[in-house]
Amino acid sequence: MKKKVLSVLLAAAMVMSLAACGSDGGGSSTSGDDSSSGGGEYDGVELTYWSMWTNTEPQGKVLQEAVDAWMAETGAKVTIEWKGRDIKNILASSLEANDKIDLFEDDYNRITHNLYKYVADLTDLADANGYADQSFQVFNDQAIAWVDEANEGSEGDGFLPCITEQPQAGGVFYNADIFADAGVEAPTTWAEMLDVCQKLKDAGYAPMALDSTYAPFFFGYHLARYIGQDTTATLAKEGGWSANPGVAQAADDMIEFVKAGYLVDGAPDEYPNSQNKMALGDPQAAMVVCANYVTAEVNNVATSNGADEDAALNWGLFNYPSVDGAAEGVDQTAAYAGANSIAITNYSENQEAAFDLATFITSGEYDQKMADTASQIPADPSNKAPESQNGTVEVLNAATSPLTWNMGLNENGDLMSSIQEIVVKLYEGEYATGADFAAALDALY
Repeated sequence: MKKKVLSVLLAAAMVMSLAACGSDGGGSSTSGDDSSSGGGEYDGVELTYWSMWTNTEPQGKVLQEAVDAWMAETGAKVTIEWKGRDIKNILASSLEANDKIDLFEDDYNRITHNLYKYVADLTDLADANGYADQSFQVFNDQAIAWVDEANEGSEGDGFLPCITEQPQAGGVFYNADIFADAGVEAPTTWAEMLDVCQKLKDAGYAPMALDSTYAPFFFGYHLARYIGQDTTATLAKEGGWSANPGVAQAADDMIEFVKAGYLVDGAPDEYPNSQNKMALGDPQAAMVVCANYVTAEVNNVATSNGADEDAALNWGLFNYPSVDGAAEGVDQTAAYAGANSIAITNYSENQEAAFDLATFITSGEYDQKMADTASQIPADPSNKAPESQNGTVEVLNAATSPLTWNMGLNENGDLMSSIQEIVVKLYEGEYATGADFAAALDALY
């Protein structure tokens, strides 16, 4: 279906007074009754939408508004089931049982690896409706590749399984005002990063915040610059850390970083104590290695206790710096890129209508409203990111090979908590050398 821009705007005006239904934070809301019927393209169509949000969250409120507007335009009826974050625990069994679900939301990694057998192939619908122009190519390519891998690597078995709803980007988020005050610019190499940290420290700032929760994300990023994510994942599953010189080198870099005093006081700290010092620290922290949601979290702290909105940080983002001595073939421009996405069940009887609803939510007016209201990256690259997300769209547009969370360190579910403990100890100064750190990891196997 081609989007009818004028009718969308008129429909939005019609439904502004509609109240969202359902219980607080859960249950379901049904719309599309008498007020939304009347000969639209999908008149008589009924869809059931399982959402990972609640109807009291900013995302849920915008989602309800978008669905109401779409129904007013098309004449369809949509029932939203507000499942919240626990949706990930019930989806597999519900889909296997062919429960009444037309669309659902989940992390695109889980959709492509765990649920791909239950979702529709959206390739033809995407091609016919110009979806490539309304989305980040990095997520589409990765989702297709992951489905291909899940099909045991049979070439050509990959397909587009989902529509990106809430993109995430990771890297080094920084306070641009502090950088300006210290006279520094975003670095591109690790050597430049160390120079920036020293100048920040000399100017009276703490260069880096670090909570223990995100210690594997920081170290995983650095390690991936030396040996790549795939090698890191193999080591996590099989051991052999000491045999790879890149592991000790990456750890030695972090040991030097800590000894130089570049972590804010108390780091690695309990979440969110350290990242909050970007807003309230004395000295104030200038940077944090994390995903983009950290900006909204810190801004909430900065503007709390009656502070006005001007207290929010002036954020910037740069891709994690490159290192000298990386293994051959390692992509040192790779960036963390994640996404919550919308999938359509392969047993839905109204896949075209479901696709139209999904792209209505994730492009144009309501995608922009979602980005602004929830302070997130827009799913449609042509929309504008909020100021708290400065630089994120540019990072995602440039990304060709996305990194996953912790860049391979969490591939071994049985050992991940132990690996994290050792990484935290690295930032606590427990290891004299990188070789000691690698040996501690090998002792887990």
